[in-house]
Amino acid sequence: MSARTIDANDGELTLEPRGEHLVAVCFTAMASPCEVLLPTIDRQAALQLGTLVAREAWRIEKKFSRYRADSVTAWVHANAGTPVAVDPETASLIDFASQCFQISNGLFDITSGILRHAWKFDGSDRVPESEAIKRLLPLIGFNKLEWRSPRLLLPVGMELDFGGIGKEYAVDRAYELLAAQRSDPFLINFGGDLRANRAPAHRSWQVGIERPDAVGEATMILELEHGALATSGDSRRYLLKEGVRFGHILDPRTGWPVAGSPRSVTVAASSCTEAGLLATLALLQGDRARELLEQEGVRYWLVQ
Repeated sequence: MSARTIDANDGELTLEPRGEHLVAVCFTAMASPCEVLLPTIDRQAALQLGTLVAREAWRIEKKFSRYRADSVTAWVHANAGTPVAVDPETASLIDFASQCFQISNGLFDITSGILRHAWKFDGSDRVPESEAIKRLLPLIGFNKLEWRSPRLLLPVGMELDFGGIGKEYAVDRAYELLAAQRSDPFLINFGGDLRANRAPAHRSWQVGIERPDAVGEATMILELEHGALATSGDSRRYLLKEGVRFGHILDPRTGWPVAGSPRSVTVAASSCTEAGLLATLALLQGDRARELLEQEGVRYWLVQ
């Protein structure tokens, strides 16, 4: 194993062998373990390709994170109540969020992240009081924004949160950059959301789907040749009180977790953004998750 620091403002890449014929370039971004899997190549070439992917992930995290004071998200919040013109990339993401809001009948809403002020999904039993949630509901609703690309007016007190689409978007952006540089097989995996261009010689990519009740253990192994997989679930972010588990997928109309949802949903699609959207929409449907996925005609895997 060997490592190389890219620079002090970004992070570190680690090179790890994966069996006899694969190597992984690993790093951390968006609070997730990330990796690029490649057929075994020389160390310098692997690190160069990993650097390309990692820097794109770090760029997107820096630009859209709600936790950074220098992000576009923070800038929009600081200018709430005033019309602003956003850059083309941000406008594209807001347009996508608008489409998600429309097709989900308001269930997928990037303004609902403000509910984090009430909910802390840390595995404890601290379920918020109903009044704390009710106070936040008037600040939720994509339809309350004034959005006509590229101009945005965010009402005072409201927030944007790109967390529900950011990681999948980063996978697709990194994929496009790497595909432009390399035709040989590769797989990009950001915290379980992944995309591959094609399979290694004489085999498929082996992808483990994490057990919701045992972090780090796989409940199933899927074979992937090309395309994307995305998983949404409550294995890492939840509350547990008096035997009742509260997952982190919240209904923006009520502010409460959706009842009856599967523990996790994995969807296969041509892009990670599409797969992630469908996985999240399925969870938002509660006990009708399977019905939605059947209607969409996609390959999927549910863990109840």
